[in-house]
Amino acid sequence: MGEGLSNMYRQIGLRAAKIKIGTEAGTMKKLSTFKMLFAAAAFAAAQTSPQAFADDSLARVKAAKELKIGTETAFAPFDFVDTKGAHVGFNVDLFDEVGKDLGVKVTWVALPFEGLLPSLEASKFDMMAGPIMVTKARMERYRFMPPVAEATVALLKRKSDTSITRPEDVAGKTVGGGKASAQLAQLKAFVEKLPGKTSVREYVGNNEAYADLAAGRIVGVGNSLPNITYVASQRPEVFEVVKPAFGDPAYFAYLGRKNPDDKALLDAIQATLIKFKTDGRMAALQKKWFGTEFQTPELVTDPKL
Repeated sequence: MGEGLSNMYRQIGLRAAKIKIGTEAGTMKKLSTFKMLFAAAAFAAAQTSPQAFADDSLARVKAAKELKIGTETAFAPFDFVDTKGAHVGFNVDLFDEVGKDLGVKVTWVALPFEGLLPSLEASKFDMMAGPIMVTKARMERYRFMPPVAEATVALLKRKSDTSITRPEDVAGKTVGGGKASAQLAQLKAFVEKLPGKTSVREYVGNNEAYADLAAGRIVGVGNSLPNITYVASQRPEVFEVVKPAFGDPAYFAYLGRKNPDDKALLDAIQATLIKFKTDGRMAALQKKWFGTEFQTPELVTDPKL
């Protein structure tokens, strides 16, 4: 009897051990499956993260068949609204060519200049036209494209104002410029070195500054040579460019965000602009809108400003 019970207990123990081993094996199998699923989910998440899309910015623009460009439409002859209410200018013509080259439609987002960079950072559009002056501070934060024009700053005056024949003649008077612009910063730096107190007014748009100049409220507007040369050519009886320019040598260029997910798109646009420089399209548009061709470097790597 005792031996029979002993054998029975041994059989029960063996069955329990087998059950335990089987349970442990099943648990290990489940854990292994869970780990595989977790790894797969982590991989999938990595593929859908912003970094994973770093090389897909161009593909996304092409898939949408739309390239959104932010600009200011009061910066002739780059961007302005003509007498018929149409958005025209050098930038419009150039980006029409860019759109054809990339196979996409170009959509313009017009804002006051001071709102363009914040809107670019908020991804309201793909890149900024403007164009904008290349400076060291901006290069730290943004990626610039090949320059499209010279941007050295000079003064525009009323043609009838014979008291101003050189930039230094604005000393002790009132001048103006576009708010939040590098041109305004150079104007302020220039007049600070002049004798007496020269006032500087800031305008939301350059058109407002030109209107005040024509009305005699200010004696000069500081802006880049291409802009004020164009303005003077459109109203030669009212305006005149004061020479020589007083600003440091500078260039205009388009820019985009330095984010990895914008790299593919900006690489493509940079290559397109360089191609336009070699095939003559850039020069043709410069002559159309500025009356001259600009000798600009392929890229600005060490701006003086």
